[in-house]
Amino acid sequence: MSPPEIFALREYLGPQLKGRTISDARHGVSLTVILRHSCLIGRSRELSGRSVLLATSGQLLSALAMIELDGIARRMLLCPPDIDPDRIQALLADAEIDAIVTDQSLHRCDAGAYLVVGAGLPERAAEGWKTERATEWLMLTSGTSGLPKIVGHTLDGLAGAIIAEGPARHPNATWATFYDIRRYGGLQILLRAVIGGGSIVLSEPGEAIADHVARLRAGGVTHISGTPSHWRKLLMSGAAANFSPRYVRLSGEIADQAVLDGLARAFPHASVGHAYASTEAGVGFAVDDGREGFPADLIGRNRDGVEMKVVDGSLRIRSQRTARAYIGANAPPLADAEGFVDTGDMIELRGERYHFVGRRGGIINIGGLKVHPEEIEAVINRHESVRMSRARSRRSPITGAIVIADVVLADGTDAARHETIRMEILGRCKDALAAHKVPAVIRFIERLDVTEAGKLVRADA
Repeated sequence: MSPPEIFALREYLGPQLKGRTISDARHGVSLTVILRHSCLIGRSRELSGRSVLLATSGQLLSALAMIELDGIARRMLLCPPDIDPDRIQALLADAEIDAIVTDQSLHRCDAGAYLVVGAGLPERAAEGWKTERATEWLMLTSGTSGLPKIVGHTLDGLAGAIIAEGPARHPNATWATFYDIRRYGGLQILLRAVIGGGSIVLSEPGEAIADHVARLRAGGVTHISGTPSHWRKLLMSGAAANFSPRYVRLSGEIADQAVLDGLARAFPHASVGHAYASTEAGVGFAVDDGREGFPADLIGRNRDGVEMKVVDGSLRIRSQRTARAYIGANAPPLADAEGFVDTGDMIELRGERYHFVGRRGGIINIGGLKVHPEEIEAVINRHESVRMSRARSRRSPITGAIVIADVVLADGTDAARHETIRMEILGRCKDALAAHKVPAVIRFIERLDVTEAGKLVRADA
């Protein structure tokens, strides 16, 4: 029996390269140039068979290196910009890294211990590139429920949902994402652009939303994705009025009805939907009907090789798109004995639809009763004057803890109406939630922080 055919990312680029680019705020590189030149200063052959840390300062160089090294390196560990420098050494050991691709100086990582290859914009002609192996793609979890773990994927698994759709579904698309492409959600969009025959405009850390949207417009972006928190910030900024994508997707957090409705109003000519995916479980499904949650009949049946079940309220997924394993000497098993990945996302059936209620590890305890903060936020966010909210616990000498809600109101909300809005929110919470879930305190604040992975920062006081 002949071995299975191995494909690398370059081989998905296809013949239709004219006009296709990967760009950031400073540079744009055509896919034709990427195929014919090297971003590794002509040293990619030295990285053949090595385990490589990609630790460039910007996303563009990371994207170029991914394309050049897939099929050559044994494995690639994608290093996001927010990684704790003191953790890099442990990650290098767990991933058995012996080479580093970078354009910056890294804490305690030098050429004495590793083969260090510099990265830059393509300058020198690539020499003799050919697929040698199936490179293992390593990335970090977001760390929302503990320290980040290293997760191992194959390109076939990462691209499974994209290949199943086929490039014809999004012809001539120009993609963008609020995510960093060195995390799972952002990498999915990069792969959609490269494999699906499109271009991509990359996000820029710390860039003002108005400036980012101006770049998206200038780049002709038609398809864009982000977390609900990303989208709420865009809606709050007012910049949506000058932006007209035709494809809007949410993932990474619970997409409640308020944010879906807000996006439908802001982009009336766009397809607005949400997808379920995680670094470990891969892409599970997409929902395009404009409603929160997902149809109950997706559970218990095989859809394009994806199977889902519910165990003790937690969603579990088995498919060829899931990660291969956690990486490291003491890494726990990623899947159960049947191959299902426990996502840790809690769901409940309401009628003919399942709804996400929160993370198993994100539950707050109020007087011995368990509360999912996302359930409270979904109710608060339905108020027409609310743009964003965060429910959290605060210590109480009587009950041990109480729920407080931090609320960001829409720009232009009259301060004289604050007390009226507060009482309206409180009334809606009392109507929709059990008594112990109703916020004891509602605070109006100017902003809520979002992590580098695009998720709402949660902290109890």
